[in-house]
Amino acid sequence: MRIAAIFLLLLPFGANAVVGRDDVPDLHYRMAAAEFPALVDLPGEGHGVLIADQWVVTAAHAVSWQKSLDVVVVGGTPRAVSRVLVHPAYRSVPQEVVESALRSGEWEAFFDLTAASDDIALIQLTEPVHDVEPARIYEGSALGETVRIMGRGATGVGSKGHHLHGPNRTDLRQGYNQITISEGRWIGYVFDRPPNAHALEATTGSGDSGGPILVRADDEWHVAGIAAWKRAQVEGLEIHPGKYGETSYGVRLSNYEDWISETIGKEED
Repeated sequence: MRIAAIFLLLLPFGANAVVGRDDVPDLHYRMAAAEFPALVDLPGEGHGVLIADQWVVTAAHAVSWQKSLDVVVVGGTPRAVSRVLVHPAYRSVPQEVVESALRSGEWEAFFDLTAASDDIALIQLTEPVHDVEPARIYEGSALGETVRIMGRGATGVGSKGHHLHGPNRTDLRQGYNQITISEGRWIGYVFDRPPNAHALEATTGSGDSGGPILVRADDEWHVAGIAAWKRAQVEGLEIHPGKYGETSYGVRLSNYEDWISETIGKEED
């Protein structure tokens, strides 16, 4: 069995969002939007996180495919977008690399390009948000920490994974995992099979790009990362995302704290 690196939003067969354990009812994964108001919904699919009263952080690939981004939803209210600022070192994977991987089942070139890109963007809102408290960026490495993940994407269970073609916007769900990778651009976690798993073990996938990876600190949830891509299981030429054993990666925000601060400060001057 091989492993393929797959963007959570970029490819049509992505991976399912907030996929849970087989032995836990789906109802236990459901959540109300009011439980984390700083979650931002992008048009159609994808997420972001409000990190300042006029700023949202998201994955670059979650916004770069959109022809225009005029409105996002924060705290259940549509908010006008002033501009989208993509990290200057972000590079999308060329289509020919994707097509080659699909034909051959060999994904290492795709993986190398994915891992080397700075997949982060900032969205500036036209007006400050006064009715939602922004999330603070987690400053530690998060290695070994239990994290909370969430999203409205496709769903399923770990033994089966999910349908390759969505739908990629469903009801809001949340789950938990443990960070086992924290270095450079990325933090990551493995979707473990019961019984060696969190009671609400989960992973994210298609439709959840840009959504938060949260760590509990100072009695509140800080955002340590944003969902970006995963290494899904491949058998021959068949891809089986959302199954136990895959590793999910998020953009490690502490790695980009200087860029975020400088960009926000420059745009607000």
